[in-house]
Amino acid sequence: MQNFYKVLGVRENATLAEIKRAYREKVKILHPDTGDKDSASSEKFDEVVKAYRVLSDARQRSIFDETFFVKIRKSYSTEDSFDYYKWLSERTDDESRAKFIFYTLMHQKEDEAVAEFKRMQMTHADFSLKDWFTREDFMDYGYILAEELVIRGEYYDAMILLEQIIKMEYSYTYFYIFFPEVIDFTVNILKKNIEGVINDELALDVFERALDLNLGKANDSFCLNKMALIYKRLGDSVTADICLRAANS
Repeated sequence: MQNFYKVLGVRENATLAEIKRAYREKVKILHPDTGDKDSASSEKFDEVVKAYRVLSDARQRSIFDETFFVKIRKSYSTEDSFDYYKWLSERTDDESRAKFIFYTLMHQKEDEAVAEFKRMQMTHADFSLKDWFTREDFMDYGYILAEELVIRGEYYDAMILLEQIIKMEYSYTYFYIFFPEVIDFTVNILKKNIEGVINDELALDVFERALDLNLGKANDSFCLNKMALIYKRLGDSVTADICLRAANS
């Protein structure tokens, strides 16, 4: 299998911007319209175009990485084997960190997966696991990660992840077969593990986010009533009354 990173002359953890820049530079040199080109140059041009199409698409790049580096691992001897875990561990780009989270999650390293997810959430405001995986993979692995977060009492982080899964599903014209279980899991957390369990400010944030998830009138009313209790506890009776009126409307 051809190494598309080598074709473009970029690192395996290159950003999308680096890939685009390398592609433009290669095309300027190899494009048939730039002058007389021999057959070898035409073949190289086609290789560059193919490499760019794969590496510039998050899903195709993910598939390529899995396939290509599995082949690399198999080509090494036992004494000099390729360590994919170590390879991912040493990379700091968002894509590698996302893959590290799901890789450790599925290889009995759940504590590392949870810790890395929380670290990325805290240090990278725009970090999102769904940017690097197919819809099905993000739904399946994201749900497993949310379960691990709940097991460890990390309810706020679990809700942020479930919010991403639910909103992603709403962007499609049909729902994934697993979606109802995700909704039930989310509602169960809202009802049992938020108010009185996490601090009031985070709880308010969770309930406000939940109101945008189309969980149904009864669940919206539940969230608004809980918000009213919290606002009253915080001494904001005006906002508490607004929430109560909205809950009963």
